[in-house]
Amino acid sequence: MKTAELHTQSREQTILLAAHFAQLLKGGEIVFLRGPIGAGKTVFVKGVAAALGLTGSPTSASFSLLKEYRSKTMRLFHIDLFRLEEGEVFNLGFEEMLEDEHAIILAEWPDPIARMLPADRLEINFVLEEGDERTLELSSFGSVSDRLLEELCKAV
Repeated sequence: MKTAELHTQSREQTILLAAHFAQLLKGGEIVFLRGPIGAGKTVFVKGVAAALGLTGSPTSASFSLLKEYRSKTMRLFHIDLFRLEEGEVFNLGFEEMLEDEHAIILAEWPDPIARMLPADRLEINFVLEEGDERTLELSSFGSVSDRLLEELCKAV
């Protein structure tokens, strides 16, 4: 496991950080987003989707649980597991998403799938600071996620 800490001072900086992150994605990456409501998880997802040129603008997935955004070459799954129990995750087709080598999975509130967490994943914990400042605590688990974390830290 590798760790890093990044800081943003505003919503715009969070979106810019997400855009840098998006440029590193090749498909097959799994990212779990943690943090309190309003910490910037969905803002980060919006930045990733915009930078990838995906159709549609991500909104909080809290009310729909799963949103899918596509381009010609990849799919982005934005999942919000906030109100789900472990067994309910199977109804979302999570296992099928994991098998899609072109898919990028950004999942908020991953605790209901703690026992199903893929071995190779990146976890980002969003910490609220004063005003619009955020600390993003990144932890990588596996070679793909290690690469993402290292390259993101070099890019910013």
